[in-house]
Amino acid sequence: MPIVYEEQVRKDISARSFSPIYLIFGDDSYLKNYYKDSLAKKASDGDPFFNLQKFEGDIDLQEVFDAVNQFPMMAERKSVVLSDFDFEHCSKTDFDRLLEIISNANDTTVLIICFDSIEFDAKKGAKEKKIISAVEKVGGICAEINHRSITALVKMLSDGAKKRGCNFGEIAARHLIEISGLDLNTLKNELDKLCSFVGSGEISKDIVDQIAVKSVDASVYEYVKQIFVGDISTAIKMLDDMFFMRIDPMVILSVTASSYVDIYRAYTANISGKSKNDIADDFKYPKNKIFLIDRAIQTLKKFNADKLNLSLNSIADADKSLKSFGADPKSILEQLTVKLVYILIKGEAVD
Repeated sequence: MPIVYEEQVRKDISARSFSPIYLIFGDDSYLKNYYKDSLAKKASDGDPFFNLQKFEGDIDLQEVFDAVNQFPMMAERKSVVLSDFDFEHCSKTDFDRLLEIISNANDTTVLIICFDSIEFDAKKGAKEKKIISAVEKVGGICAEINHRSITALVKMLSDGAKKRGCNFGEIAARHLIEISGLDLNTLKNELDKLCSFVGSGEISKDIVDQIAVKSVDASVYEYVKQIFVGDISTAIKMLDDMFFMRIDPMVILSVTASSYVDIYRAYTANISGKSKNDIADDFKYPKNKIFLIDRAIQTLKKFNADKLNLSLNSIADADKSLKSFGADPKSILEQLTVKLVYILIKGEAVD
């Protein structure tokens, strides 16, 4: 069975029709843990005392093996949860033991293997592919649980606000997602704050700006936006704010660089007659990151090949400087800010 997504897991829980194993991974921590816990609860017939066992981290896999092969107590089935086992750095013996546990799946136990803090790359990792293959051989489910689409998140926020007696329109809801990110935990917390602030009535875009906390990426994107409009003073002020918030300078540079890389991809696609969808497919943009391509295409009007090359070279120089011993990160990024604006306006580098 190919890798499935959130909808399939939701259907299994609703129908109480369970596979022997669920392998859960992806980029949405809230949803991964939600489905892990929901599967564990439903599969154990709501009996956490007798028929639910949980293991996490550096655990003796013999205990997991024994738990999987024990019969449920006065119930049709039991559930066993194994969270964040470090398969990448464990011994060969332990990794083989993990595969053995998977291959010994049975009808009376639902084994849920979840990776949250441990990275699990289904497309690249050799060990990941072995785990997926083992799960599939016994009829298990490999579920990649990623951030929901922007449309789905907007609906969730609007519906959540309505239940709290507020109105959250699409424009304002999209703005919250843009500045606070895609993480459901964060969005739910921000929604609670916004609804408490307005009491009842309309949550506007201005109120979102006043109340909501910006994600690191959103803060850097706003800083880059000021560079693209040529506003050095505002960009420097935002840089000061990010240093005050103790955002890692390398993170600031990395997100800045990614914005320029997006534009470069849009530029090469344009001269090659490629579409937005081609960019997304060629560079594996997730569906919820397509807006970055739209943003890049819109900003591309201000650039040509020379400006892009000069900008990327300046970013590369800043990267080398940040990694050098004794460098002042704030000074390096301030200089980079000035250089990028000068390149954009003048079309030439500045020393």
